[in-house]
Amino acid sequence: MLGLEVTDWWSKLFVFDNYGELVVLLQNSIIAGAVLGVVGGLIGVFVIARDMPFAVHGISELSFAGASAGLLFGIGVVPGALGGSLLAALLIGVLGARARDRNSITAVIMPFGLGLGILCLSLYSGRAANKFGLLTGQIVAIDDPQLGALLAISALVVLGLLLIWRPLLFASVDADVAAARGVPTWGLSLVFMILLGLAVAVSVQIVGALLVLSVLVTPAAAALRISSSPVLVPVLSVVFAVTSMVGGIMLALGGSIPISPYVTTISFLIFVVCLVISKIRGRARATA
Repeated sequence: MLGLEVTDWWSKLFVFDNYGELVVLLQNSIIAGAVLGVVGGLIGVFVIARDMPFAVHGISELSFAGASAGLLFGIGVVPGALGGSLLAALLIGVLGARARDRNSITAVIMPFGLGLGILCLSLYSGRAANKFGLLTGQIVAIDDPQLGALLAISALVVLGLLLIWRPLLFASVDADVAAARGVPTWGLSLVFMILLGLAVAVSVQIVGALLVLSVLVTPAAAALRISSSPVLVPVLSVVFAVTSMVGGIMLALGGSIPISPYVTTISFLIFVVCLVISKIRGRARATA
């Protein structure tokens, strides 16, 4: 009996019948995953440097609320998610200048966003898959207009990061010294929060609101375990994020469960490998 259950579970996780046709059919999702990997890998470096993983989760909850409202009122998931993310990002950026205040504001926003999102989904009478997908991600949701919007928003985020990269990195490493040198730290922080809100909004469409950290935090955290180079860390973070996203999508093509378990598992395994490498290096230095 147990053997039959395990076989049934395996068939739900990995089914590769007509796999080539599925790859062609869902190429939009693969492209979207690769693009989100680049965005998540780059912005995740600053999320870690500025100690903001908790804020990312708070923004994702309000993004979920906005997307749910968009689904309920018929304005669309993407506009709703963008509105919710930007609202949360601005609230955290303006009211949470200090880490302590930021965590408090985030802790207030998270349950409110989750509760509001659940309320909207409870009132929504459409397909149950749309409800579930907002929380855990869905692989078939990216049509051509959505892909175009995702590419445009992602390009805006990447361009914005590149324009403010050096002063933002300086302010992230030592805000007091950066302010003393004339760097507009408050303005940079606000711009970064807007870019982060945009990145969260587009990520929620693929991996869902509950698991967005696997794209915007885990890859950068893994990269920082094996390098401290300001050049190598963003490169590794992007590679890890793209591998997690595209690899997760390619595995999910053959399964019957949401995409997020695949993405989060790959992302977690990459982090564990990097952690082991870091420990081995540390022991080697200690014995040298």
